[in-house]
Amino acid sequence: MILGYCRVSTDQQNLERQLDLLKRFNCDEILTEKMTGTKADRPVLNLLKEKIRKDDTVVVESLTRLGRSTKDLIELVEYFNSFDVNLISLKENLDSTTATGKAMIGMLSVMAQFERDLIVERTREGLKSARARGRFGGRPKRDDKSTNKALKLYDSKEYSLKEIVDMTGISQATLYRRIKERTL
Repeated sequence: MILGYCRVSTDQQNLERQLDLLKRFNCDEILTEKMTGTKADRPVLNLLKEKIRKDDTVVVESLTRLGRSTKDLIELVEYFNSFDVNLISLKENLDSTTATGKAMIGMLSVMAQFERDLIVERTREGLKSARARGRFGGRPKRDDKSTNKALKLYDSKEYSLKEIVDMTGISQATLYRRIKERTL
Protein backbone atom coordinates (compact mmCIF):
# COMPACT_ATOMS: atom_id res chain seq x y z
CA MET A 1 0.00 0.00 0.00
CA ILE A 2 1.20 3.53 -0.75
CA LEU A 3 0.35 5.94 2.06
CA GLY A 4 0.75 9.67 1.57
CA TYR A 5 1.24 12.02 4.50
CA CYS A 6 1.00 15.78 4.30
CA ARG A 7 1.09 18.34 7.09
CA VAL A 8 0.90 22.06 7.59
CA SER A 9 1.63 23.83 10.86
CA THR A 10 -1.54 25.90 11.29
CA ASP A 11 -5.21 25.81 10.35
CA GLN A 12 -4.67 28.92 8.21
CA GLN A 13 -2.19 27.13 5.96
CA ASN A 14 -3.24 25.20 2.88
CA LEU A 15 -2.60 21.53 2.09
CA GLU A 16 -3.53 21.74 -1.61
CA ARG A 17 -0.01 21.87 -3.07
CA GLN A 18 1.09 18.80 -1.09
CA LEU A 19 -2.17 16.97 -1.89
CA ASP A 20 -1.72 17.62 -5.61
CA LEU A 21 1.79 16.09 -5.54
CA LEU A 22 0.68 13.06 -3.54
CA LYS A 23 -2.33 12.47 -5.81
CA ARG A 24 -0.03 12.49 -8.85
CA PHE A 25 2.02 9.81 -7.12
CA ASN A 26 -1.14 7.62 -6.99
CA CYS A 27 -1.21 7.10 -3.25
CA ASP A 28 -3.76 4.56 -2.07
CA GLU A 29 -4.55 6.73 0.93
CA ILE A 30 -3.50 10.24 1.93
CA LEU A 31 -3.48 11.31 5.55
CA THR A 32 -3.55 15.06 6.29
CA GLU A 33 -2.66 16.91 9.45
CA LYS A 34 -2.75 20.52 10.56
CA MET A 35 -0.36 20.65 13.48
CA THR A 36 3.11 21.96 14.17
CA GLY A 37 5.95 19.60 13.33
CA THR A 38 7.68 20.36 16.61
CA LYS A 39 5.19 18.23 18.54
CA ALA A 40 6.25 14.61 18.82
CA ASP A 41 2.71 13.44 19.54
CA ARG A 42 0.74 14.13 16.37
CA PRO A 43 -2.51 12.16 16.08
CA VAL A 44 -2.46 11.66 12.29
CA LEU A 45 1.23 10.75 12.24
CA ASN A 46 0.50 8.24 15.02
CA LEU A 47 -2.33 6.85 12.89
CA LEU A 48 0.07 6.53 9.94
CA LYS A 49 2.47 4.60 12.16
CA GLU A 50 -0.35 2.26 13.17
CA LYS A 51 -1.47 1.71 9.55
CA ILE A 52 1.87 0.77 8.02
CA ARG A 53 2.62 -2.85 7.23
CA LYS A 54 5.65 -4.66 5.86
CA ASP A 55 6.63 -3.48 2.36
CA ASP A 56 4.29 -0.44 2.42
CA THR A 57 5.53 2.88 1.08
CA VAL A 58 5.14 6.24 2.80
CA VAL A 59 5.31 9.27 0.51
CA VAL A 60 5.80 12.85 1.69
CA GLU A 61 6.24 16.09 -0.21
CA SER A 62 9.29 16.93 1.89
CA LEU A 63 11.13 15.46 4.87
CA THR A 64 10.22 18.62 6.79
CA ARG A 65 6.60 17.44 6.72
CA LEU A 66 7.56 14.46 8.89
CA GLY A 67 9.52 16.37 11.51
CA ARG A 68 11.36 19.56 12.31
CA SER A 69 14.40 18.10 14.05
CA THR A 70 16.95 15.71 12.63
CA LYS A 71 16.58 13.53 15.71
CA ASP A 72 12.80 13.14 15.30
CA LEU A 73 13.14 12.51 11.59
CA ILE A 74 15.77 9.83 12.10
CA GLU A 75 13.71 8.11 14.78
CA LEU A 76 10.76 8.04 12.40
CA VAL A 77 12.90 6.68 9.54
CA GLU A 78 14.27 4.01 11.88
CA TYR A 79 10.70 3.16 12.88
CA PHE A 80 9.74 2.75 9.22
CA ASN A 81 12.84 0.64 8.60
CA SER A 82 11.92 -1.67 11.47
CA PHE A 83 8.73 -2.50 9.53
CA ASP A 84 10.50 -2.71 6.14
CA VAL A 85 8.50 0.34 5.03
CA ASN A 86 9.90 2.39 2.17
CA LEU A 87 10.05 6.17 2.46
CA ILE A 88 9.87 8.50 -0.52
CA SER A 89 10.36 12.25 -0.22
CA LEU A 90 9.44 14.01 -3.44
CA LYS A 91 11.22 17.32 -2.81
CA GLU A 92 14.54 15.74 -1.82
CA ASN A 93 14.17 13.03 -4.45
CA LEU A 94 14.87 10.49 -1.71
CA ASP A 95 13.69 6.91 -2.14
CA SER A 96 14.72 4.38 0.49
CA THR A 97 14.37 1.57 -2.05
CA THR A 98 17.33 2.90 -4.08
CA ALA A 99 21.02 2.62 -3.24
CA THR A 100 21.36 6.42 -3.03
CA GLY A 101 18.28 6.68 -0.83
CA LYS A 102 19.57 3.99 1.51
CA ALA A 103 22.95 5.73 1.67
CA MET A 104 21.32 9.09 2.52
CA ILE A 105 19.20 7.49 5.22
CA GLY A 106 22.31 5.74 6.52
CA MET A 107 24.13 9.07 6.73
CA LEU A 108 21.18 10.61 8.53
CA SER A 109 21.24 7.69 10.99
CA VAL A 110 24.98 8.14 11.59
CA MET A 111 24.46 11.85 12.25
CA ALA A 112 21.60 11.11 14.65
CA GLN A 113 23.70 8.60 16.57
CA PHE A 114 26.55 11.12 16.70
CA GLU A 115 24.13 13.73 18.07
CA ARG A 116 22.85 11.28 20.73
CA ASP A 117 26.42 10.36 21.72
CA LEU A 118 27.36 14.04 22.09
CA ILE A 119 24.34 14.65 24.32
CA VAL A 120 25.30 11.72 26.56
CA GLU A 121 28.91 12.93 26.70
CA ARG A 122 27.90 16.51 27.60
CA THR A 123 25.48 15.23 30.24
CA ARG A 124 28.19 13.10 31.88
CA GLU A 125 30.61 16.04 31.85
CA GLY A 126 27.97 18.32 33.37
CA LEU A 127 27.16 15.84 36.14
CA LYS A 128 30.85 15.35 36.90
CA SER A 129 31.36 19.11 37.08
CA ALA A 130 28.34 19.55 39.36
CA ARG A 131 29.50 16.76 41.70
CA ALA A 132 32.93 18.41 41.92
CA ARG A 133 31.12 21.51 43.20
CA GLY A 134 29.16 19.49 45.78
CA ARG A 135 25.85 19.30 43.89
CA PHE A 136 24.35 15.88 43.38
CA GLY A 137 21.00 16.56 41.75
CA GLY A 138 17.80 14.71 42.32
CA ARG A 139 14.74 15.78 44.15
CA PRO A 140 15.44 17.69 47.38
CA LYS A 141 14.83 15.71 50.57
CA ARG A 142 11.80 16.69 52.61
CA ASP A 143 12.69 18.14 56.00
CA ASP A 144 12.49 15.76 58.95
CA LYS A 145 9.94 17.95 60.72
CA SER A 146 7.26 17.30 58.07
CA THR A 147 8.15 13.63 57.80
CA ASN A 148 8.11 13.12 61.57
CA LYS A 149 4.73 14.86 61.79
CA ALA A 150 3.40 12.56 59.05
CA LEU A 151 4.68 9.48 60.90
CA LYS A 152 3.01 10.61 64.15
CA LEU A 153 -0.27 11.16 62.31
CA TYR A 154 0.09 7.72 60.72
CA ASP A 155 0.80 6.09 64.10
CA SER A 156 -2.29 7.72 65.60
CA LYS A 157 -4.43 5.72 63.13
CA GLU A 158 -6.89 8.64 63.07
CA TYR A 159 -6.18 9.78 59.52
CA SER A 160 -6.10 8.25 56.08
CA LEU A 161 -2.91 8.37 54.01
CA LYS A 162 -4.48 10.98 51.74
CA GLU A 163 -5.33 13.18 54.72
CA ILE A 164 -1.79 12.84 56.08
CA VAL A 165 -0.27 13.72 52.71
CA ASP A 166 -2.59 16.75 52.39
CA MET A 167 -1.80 17.96 55.92
CA THR A 168 1.97 17.57 55.78
CA GLY A 169 2.75 18.15 52.11
CA ILE A 170 4.98 15.09 51.84
CA SER A 171 4.40 12.59 49.06
CA GLN A 172 2.70 9.27 49.61
CA ALA A 173 5.85 7.55 48.34
CA THR A 174 7.98 9.32 50.96
CA LEU A 175 5.55 8.35 53.69
CA TYR A 176 5.58 4.69 52.62
CA ARG A 177 9.38 4.72 52.38
CA ARG A 178 9.77 6.15 55.90
CA ILE A 179 7.27 3.66 57.33
CA LYS A 180 9.21 0.84 55.70
CA GLU A 181 12.54 2.20 57.01
CA ARG A 182 11.20 2.06 60.59
CA THR A 183 10.24 -1.61 60.28
CA LEU A 184 13.67 -2.75 59.03
